[in-house]
Amino acid sequence: MEAVLGHLRGAIERGEYAIGDKLPSEAELCRTLEVSRPVLREALRALQTMGLTVSRTGKGTFVVAGTVEDPTFGDYAASDLLEVRRHIEIPVAGYAALRRTPENLDHLAHLLDRMEQETDTTAWVAMDTLFHLAIAEAAQNPVFRRVIEEIRDALARQSAFLNELGGRREQSNREHRAIVEALVDGCEHDAVEAMNHHLDRVETTLTHIVRPQRTDLPAEGGPEA
Repeated sequence: MEAVLGHLRGAIERGEYAIGDKLPSEAELCRTLEVSRPVLREALRALQTMGLTVSRTGKGTFVVAGTVEDPTFGDYAASDLLEVRRHIEIPVAGYAALRRTPENLDHLAHLLDRMEQETDTTAWVAMDTLFHLAIAEAAQNPVFRRVIEEIRDALARQSAFLNELGGRREQSNREHRAIVEALVDGCEHDAVEAMNHHLDRVETTLTHIVRPQRTDLPAEGGPEA
């Protein structure tokens, strides 16, 4: 899927498909790229998340931008989502370290164990959102949970995006465990630092996906300008 996405994204960024152009049909792309339809559809969804294309029912997929600016996850742009997460989840982790109950810790430990054993991305993503909800619950303030509930769909979409394109799952598991260890210790400072590190890594991975170091070979027909 990453290879298909890279190919299509590169074609759009080089101008082979201009803004307003319709991409070839799924059947044609599957034949040309020699991939299955499910793989192609994952790549097309990623292009849309990146803001490069839009899918119009019954009409096809159309190019709407030549470069990736700010991916959208559900109702929210990635930059807006990350800004809010920093203002909410970092202090929430600190409160959770001070207020967590034994039941909160048991729930988080159970989630961590399941996530570290899970190999299915969809299942892992669902538990990832539950993990962040559980941290909010441990802060013992229902408003925090309500905020995380509001962005839950966007968090899931972002998590899937980062895992499929950035291979984040194992790294996330380690970062989650560091957060929980700080909660177990009841250390507000360490919990805040662990959550801050987690969100830093999310931002770094997202940046690498959106603005990768260009290592593409020149397009056929001559060197790139």
